[in-house]
Amino acid sequence: MEHLELKTTKDEVESFKNSILWNDIVNELISWKEGFEFEMKSIVDSAADTNPSTASVLLHMGDLNGRLKAVDYVLTILDVFISILDTKIEPKEESDE
Repeated sequence: MEHLELKTTKDEVESFKNSILWNDIVNELISWKEGFEFEMKSIVDSAADTNPSTASVLLHMGDLNGRLKAVDYVLTILDVFISILDTKIEPKEESDE
C-alpha cells in the first residue's frame, strides 16, 4: 500500500473535525449505514419468503457489507489523517535533539 502524503496540517484537520460541515457529513453517513443495515435485514427476511438463489443473496450481502466498511472508513478518515500527521511530526522532533 502506498504511503499517504497529506498536504494539510493537524490543526486544519482538527478544525474540520469540529466543524458543522463535518457533523452534517457524519449524520448523512450514519443515515446511509442505517439504510444499508435495514436493507441487509430485509434481504434475510425476503430470502425466507421468496427463496432466491443463495449466490444472489450472498452477492448482495457482500455488496452491502462492502458499503458498510467503506462508510466506516470515511467516518474515521480524519482520525487516520491525524494519526499520520502525528507520526510525521514525531521523527522531526527526535532529529532536532
